[in-house]
Amino acid sequence: MFPSVRDICKNSEYKAPIRYEDCQELIPGRNIAAAAIQPGESCEYASDKYFLLCGLGGILSCGITHTMVVPLDLVKCRLQVDPAKYKNLFNGFRVTVQDEGTRGLAKGWAPTFYGYSMQGACKFGFYEYFKVIYSNILGEENSYVWRTSLYLAASATAEFIADIALSPMEAAKVKIQTTPGFANTLRQAMPKMYGEEGMTAFFKSLVPLWCRQIPYTMMKFACFERTLELLYKYVVPKPRADCTKGEQLVVTFAAGYIAGVFCAIVSHPADTLVSKLNQEKGSTAIDVAKKIGLMGMWKGLGPRIIMIGTLTAAQWFIYDFVKVTLGIPRPPPPEMPESLKKKLGVH
Repeated sequence: MFPSVRDICKNSEYKAPIRYEDCQELIPGRNIAAAAIQPGESCEYASDKYFLLCGLGGILSCGITHTMVVPLDLVKCRLQVDPAKYKNLFNGFRVTVQDEGTRGLAKGWAPTFYGYSMQGACKFGFYEYFKVIYSNILGEENSYVWRTSLYLAASATAEFIADIALSPMEAAKVKIQTTPGFANTLRQAMPKMYGEEGMTAFFKSLVPLWCRQIPYTMMKFACFERTLELLYKYVVPKPRADCTKGEQLVVTFAAGYIAGVFCAIVSHPADTLVSKLNQEKGSTAIDVAKKIGLMGMWKGLGPRIIMIGTLTAAQWFIYDFVKVTLGIPRPPPPEMPESLKKKLGVH
């Protein structure tokens, strides 16, 4: 089955909601969409190598950034599960350092790094993959008209897969960070969790994780793509092709931060459920929701906006930087196809 899907990607006339308007030369017997590698690019768009390199970009962008903000994530989780002890962000840092020293702020770094590296590979790699597949199904004109829906569908599918890879490590991370005395390292936590609850320990919060991560990722990709499009259309005084690589990365960071703020708000209640579920053995999502109430679901939102805004901006910056460095194709912002312009009478 996979070769046939791969062939669809490579030979489709509608590989993406974006078409290359320059540098494409007709090759006898070959579709424009499958044209040769463009100057400065290391692979064809939608080739196997392209998807693998996008997955590598996802590993670097998610693994590095999530590990960098472990201290903030730790305090955020503790605010969610023990608000009586950890009253606010600054108090949370102070109490943590008092109890465990500065090294205590790094608790959970290993499952964070490994978990989000795996998640990043699936999230970005499969997003690019499903964006091509769904665009092929829709066709060129519909891919442009319904591009926001295309981004939402591709990112939701990618995140569904990515969370299965993330769930065991996320469960271990939260257990290490929020259950005093349980474990200090990943090597200690994993066998102990398995011994107490079996495989259930690693996947019991998968559904809340989907509820948190799928809306987050849908917002992350769709909001980023549309914000980037609007920034180049109304804010940046020149087309992206005329911007330097540095200028393009600055615009990428700005669009990523805007997307991150919305991501944090949309996914925060489910994030609180994930934290509480992994702290309380034997509880269900409904039990936890009833226990903490509506207001309790929003505990720690401030720190999470700071964390996710910075995180999302940094992820898109790193991902775009990897694309620039490795010569991965970076199609320009989408433009209305000529055939649709003729239909609508747009000039």
